[in-house]
Amino acid sequence: MERRRLGTFGPSVSVLGLGCMNLSGNYGPTSEADAMALLARAVELGIDHLDTADIYGIGQNEELIGQFLRTSRARVKIATKVGIRFVRITGERYIDNTPAYIRQAVENSLSRLGRDHIDLLYVHRREVGRPIEELMEAMARLKQEGKVGAIGLSEVSAETIRQAHACYPVNAVQNEYSIWTRVPERGVLDATRQLGIALVAFSPVARGLLTGSPPDPASMAPRDFRRSNPRFLPENYVRNREVADKLATVAAELGRTPAGLALAWLIARSRHIVAIPGTRSIAHLEDNVRGVAVPLGLEETKRVEAILPDGFPWGARYSAVQALGVEEV
Repeated sequence: MERRRLGTFGPSVSVLGLGCMNLSGNYGPTSEADAMALLARAVELGIDHLDTADIYGIGQNEELIGQFLRTSRARVKIATKVGIRFVRITGERYIDNTPAYIRQAVENSLSRLGRDHIDLLYVHRREVGRPIEELMEAMARLKQEGKVGAIGLSEVSAETIRQAHACYPVNAVQNEYSIWTRVPERGVLDATRQLGIALVAFSPVARGLLTGSPPDPASMAPRDFRRSNPRFLPENYVRNREVADKLATVAAELGRTPAGLALAWLIARSRHIVAIPGTRSIAHLEDNVRGVAVPLGLEETKRVEAILPDGFPWGARYSAVQALGVEEV
């Protein structure tokens, strides 16, 4: 599999990573055995970049990956995210970027992962009002101590990226990016390219919509993240599904699958992009890997963009609750 670097001096990883949030119930239940089998198959296929966060399953996701690492001895790069706090009693989430909390969260993540070093650490969301200099100094100190290899930011604007990078080198920025969510093209894509920062794209197949088996909102599990996501609400989903079906038709005509076509489109956008689709299905995982193996031609790109022009989706990217701490442009 093609490899790309996380920032100018960051580690080299497979162009296709694995987003692991799906393995902790955010898109429906999965068993530990199935999760382990999926992770093992990902490594067999050449994926060596696993992406998690301490908030996924409230630590359970990191523990799962830690168990996989101990039993498989797989040689992979681990990226995790800290900075969102959860109050179990009330269910409240809030952003905390204080140096003390970032440090404690990293120590907790290292313990769950069973490692003494995190290959790539992201601040999951930026805390409003906290100076970026304070945050970057805290991250830099963790790197200097050897607890962290590369530094990243998630769901941030181009302005924040430039401010942060001026304080201390940023290796990666993780934002949602796909043929149906092209917000990074309004500034983040150029900023990361110009500064030599990797853009790590999550939800590159539109949270399952741009696949061969799009989700049915009516049958989603109670804890499924998409049940309250505006783009999957009935009045919006029907319109979004119509467009997704058109993409599926074109994909079939091109001898591709919808997910494979969407991923090929994404990684062709720029050499500094890495995609981290998530899945609970080994079949979908294998489809994703096949999709990035065949480059997308210019004419194919034009056909895809004619069907899914920038700004087409019906509904906001997040609900008000889901958008906590997100900087859009």
